[in-house]
Amino acid sequence: MMRKVRSKSWKKLRFFRLQDDGMTVWHARQAGGRAKPSFSISDVDTVREGHESELLRNLAEEFPLEQGFTIVFHGRRSNLDLVANSVQEAQTWMQGLQLLVGFVTNMDQQERLDQPGWLSDWFQRGDKNQDGRMSFGEVQRLLHLMNVEMDQEYAFQLFQTADTSQSGTLEGEEFVEFYKSLTQRPEVQELFEKFSSDGQKLTLLEFVDFLQEEQKEGERASDLALELIDRYEPSESGKLRHVLSMDGFLGYLCSKDGDIFNPTCHPLYQDMTQPLNHYYINSSHNTYLVGDQLCGQSSVEGYIRALKRGCRCVEVDIWDGPSGEPIVYHGHTLTSRIPFKDVVAAIGQYAFQTSDYPVILSLENHCSWEQQEIIVRHLTEILGDQLLTTALDGQPPTQLPSPEDLRGKILVKGKKLMLEEEEEEPEAELEAEQEARLDLEAQLESEPQDLSPRSEDKKKVVMCPLLCRPLCCQIMAQAPISKPGLLLFPKQKPKAILCPALSALVVYLKAVTFYSFTHSREHYHFYETSSFSETKAKSLIKEAGDEFVQHNAWQLTRVYPSGLRTDSSNYNPQEFWNAGCQMVAMNMQTAGLEMDLCDGLFRQNAGCGYVLKPDFLRDAQSSFHPERPISPFKAQTLIIQVISGQQLPKVDNTKEQSIVDPLVRVEIFGVRPDTTRQETSYVENNGFNPYWGQTLCFRILVPELALLRFVVKDYDWKSRNDFIGQYTLPWSCMQQGYRHIHLLSKDGLSLHPASIFVHICTQEVSEEAES
Repeated sequence: MMRKVRSKSWKKLRFFRLQDDGMTVWHARQAGGRAKPSFSISDVDTVREGHESELLRNLAEEFPLEQGFTIVFHGRRSNLDLVANSVQEAQTWMQGLQLLVGFVTNMDQQERLDQPGWLSDWFQRGDKNQDGRMSFGEVQRLLHLMNVEMDQEYAFQLFQTADTSQSGTLEGEEFVEFYKSLTQRPEVQELFEKFSSDGQKLTLLEFVDFLQEEQKEGERASDLALELIDRYEPSESGKLRHVLSMDGFLGYLCSKDGDIFNPTCHPLYQDMTQPLNHYYINSSHNTYLVGDQLCGQSSVEGYIRALKRGCRCVEVDIWDGPSGEPIVYHGHTLTSRIPFKDVVAAIGQYAFQTSDYPVILSLENHCSWEQQEIIVRHLTEILGDQLLTTALDGQPPTQLPSPEDLRGKILVKGKKLMLEEEEEEPEAELEAEQEARLDLEAQLESEPQDLSPRSEDKKKVVMCPLLCRPLCCQIMAQAPISKPGLLLFPKQKPKAILCPALSALVVYLKAVTFYSFTHSREHYHFYETSSFSETKAKSLIKEAGDEFVQHNAWQLTRVYPSGLRTDSSNYNPQEFWNAGCQMVAMNMQTAGLEMDLCDGLFRQNAGCGYVLKPDFLRDAQSSFHPERPISPFKAQTLIIQVISGQQLPKVDNTKEQSIVDPLVRVEIFGVRPDTTRQETSYVENNGFNPYWGQTLCFRILVPELALLRFVVKDYDWKSRNDFIGQYTLPWSCMQQGYRHIHLLSKDGLSLHPASIFVHICTQEVSEEAES
């Protein structure tokens, strides 16, 4: 018995039980009551102790924290906070669940397919009266659950063949045999027999021919064939004779080696010693939000989830809070507030669990001088040696350090005080500043300044560059100032009162205002970075895309969503990556096409959050224009034969009689001329093993920037087609040949065993074809 907690006022009594299959947890409202599935072990990311939960900490007066624990799910599913009856019961559940999660995580694709617990789950769903046996009527119901419509006579024939005990029901191994008969793959059998001389096995030479001709493995095919036979051939005698059976061949095609995503791109494979500005950086917008921008919840969970999925740039909006403690929330909205120190603690704990490459804290500082000093104290005390506070080696840098140089370091991006800032302003603006100086001084002397960040009628604040102190503070303190030099202030917006100690924490990522590309070249340095709204960035790409590319070859750029996206929707990040923008910030809590693209790009390179840009986007003299692209390499033709699908999930599990009519859409995202899509026709009433056998053809000008997205939809002539699953990957990580594409849900979770089977081929476009 445990209490399920969602809020201080919402606590429900639940009885949880781990099923005999060891894979699913069910719950009931009362002991002995009717139970229903709560979650699968494969859904669980980790299990946390009670003191790590914001909600359980708030209930510490009612329950000892040791009695509570949190189940964290993959994707965007809300955490499940539970309170057990005793500390011992909580420890038992935590340790048991964590062991099972570790077991499931370590299972490879074929092991999952053979896992008795997985088949047992299907059996329980089909065994309607729960008597441990399955009648033919229950089998027919199971076929609907498995999303397949099959001829009744054929289904009954399979049923009788599997019923070796002739009991009229299926039990244990009989059900396994029935399942195997369902999952036969005639299209794979046909491919196997094409290369097998006897139709029973592939000899080593025959398998090498297949790997060279169809899988485009080249010279490594001979060595690779031996490795794959040893890895996937189930028969020991087959391994000894270096032959591959049909089962071994199917095992290879369904494995990571047979996946569309090149396994050599999974580990860290890129050069990580180039300057930071040469990489795309996985970035988050308003990271603290797990909901919308107006009334959504702020939570440290936003930072934990972002960091665990490989995000390397997180945003922190800091405001003055009660009791002298800064708070984080979306200013001037109804979003909830969280203590800044809790955010820093979470970042310190999770920053390098997924990747040990540097994390960037993009600080939006709205705090008073006093609370800025508290910010500095929390950053330095909580993060300790993780926080970068001085330039590497103490030497003046000539370029940004590399991700490799900054391993295990947290960098602060924000405003910085500069002693000679006046030399960086355009001459025309300096004249305007000088003309307004006397009027501003008179205003400051005659009116006391409201320094509250929430004041709607803020007064302009002048910085004295010689003293690095706010001039208004000195006036209010009646400190005499004689000839303080040039007083700088923005024309329209007042400068924030910046604490020198906080300014000092900004080492390589000084935030500066963007005026023009010419101004940046003439006045800014490589360690200064500018932020652009999506609208501004789009305008610059259209007007001067080649200059934007050159700018991003030597300086970091951050792009953030429009303020009108109050629902936390996302823009298409691809158009900003095309111009070389590094930190394209996403609302990571919002699933959809845009996050599929982001996840797809950063799936490579060990998911470390850094992806090296193509070389023509790293050249400060580049002539590449994303709106009028000319690839430095040859254009490519992409030919995709969409062959078949396997065990596609039902769109609406509440409708038992509903079976999907699946179609496959292939989408290309890249430079504008390359962005297109094509789709197959739909297969009626078959989500279990649909067959399409259709070929789609694309011409790609700049494959180095292209992302491929495979989407499976349920055709509906009355309304918009429903989403079933998708998979997105970079062109550079795509394997040619016969490949399986293992589908993901809207939240990016595996839909195992759902997949589609394709044949992919690329060809270089000839000069005659181009002309």
